[in-house]
Amino acid sequence: MDERIHEHAEVLVNWSARVEDGDDVVAVVDEGAHDLAVAVGEKVGERGANLLTVYDSDEVKRAYLRAHEGDFDENPAPELAMYKNADVTLWLTGSTNTMAKADVPGEVQQAHSKAWTGIRNARLDTDWVSTLHPTRAHAQQAGMAYEEYRDFVYSAVLRDWESLAEEMAKMKTILDEGSEVRIVKEDTDITMSVEGRTAVNSCASVAYDSHNLPSGEVFTAPHATEGKVFFDVPMTYHGKRIRNVHLTFDDGEVVDFSAEVGESVLADILDTDKGARRLGELGIGMNRGIDRFTDSILFDEKMGDTVHLAVGRAYDACLPDGESGNDSAVHVDMITDVSENSRMEVDGEVVQQDGTFRWE
Repeated sequence: MDERIHEHAEVLVNWSARVEDGDDVVAVVDEGAHDLAVAVGEKVGERGANLLTVYDSDEVKRAYLRAHEGDFDENPAPELAMYKNADVTLWLTGSTNTMAKADVPGEVQQAHSKAWTGIRNARLDTDWVSTLHPTRAHAQQAGMAYEEYRDFVYSAVLRDWESLAEEMAKMKTILDEGSEVRIVKEDTDITMSVEGRTAVNSCASVAYDSHNLPSGEVFTAPHATEGKVFFDVPMTYHGKRIRNVHLTFDDGEVVDFSAEVGESVLADILDTDKGARRLGELGIGMNRGIDRFTDSILFDEKMGDTVHLAVGRAYDACLPDGESGNDSAVHVDMITDVSENSRMEVDGEVVQQDGTFRWE
């Protein structure tokens, strides 16, 4: 086994999830993530925690969703109970077919997402972390050789996270002290309020309210969004391609939209519920270990020289105590490349120009 798999597991269990003696840990293991799961099992055992592994498969989900007729039962009891009794959830993705659910109708996926809202919330109430084990399917989707892709993944994952956290704290402070963010580039001039919000220094650890490995972004929950934005980084959502998205906001809500590819998929997302037409997240990528787009939101949104906005659900960590942010059954990130001919301002002061932060 590649020694980097053991290093990946160690970062995940010890730095990211902060697993402790006696914790009840659920590991959701994708079809291609077996090797990482083995290494994770060893690390969880060393911590003296309890481990339950659950098999996950997009091909199984596809078969189930395509065959199901009628309404979905809300929050099936076995899975709901599993997460309600867990301390930690480790989501080990590693697909053998990244397009496995491409022929599942959008309305079916919407209905399933809505029905399982309680399960999703129960999982989010645990110390959860999502990561990816490099597979040939992900390498193919990224347009890379398998060996090249493995090097790419571990470059992003095996970082000096403490040092990166110190750098990202500068961006967090700017957002926490700011009131309005403006992003300007080709076909983009959008403003949003961040007043009263708390930015998350997402350095791949639950200790920082960060739940992805790799991470390397600072994010917050904007509101009062106005203007237009162009997302020029392609993405795949539930096995369906979306490319070159334009959104127009008025009074915080998407009032017009288009996509060069996948416009019907985008429409399904925005029609999921009322909250799906409002922003739940502004994220600023700061992980320089990610140096190319790979059609994986886990990596692409963390890349330096990018900004992403998510329609749908806002994260509680960004909100004042007792305040509810935007609520939705979806949270869909879309990315814009800000490496050239762009600027990001906070309260009128330029913080990033052509992908370079003012302190770099």
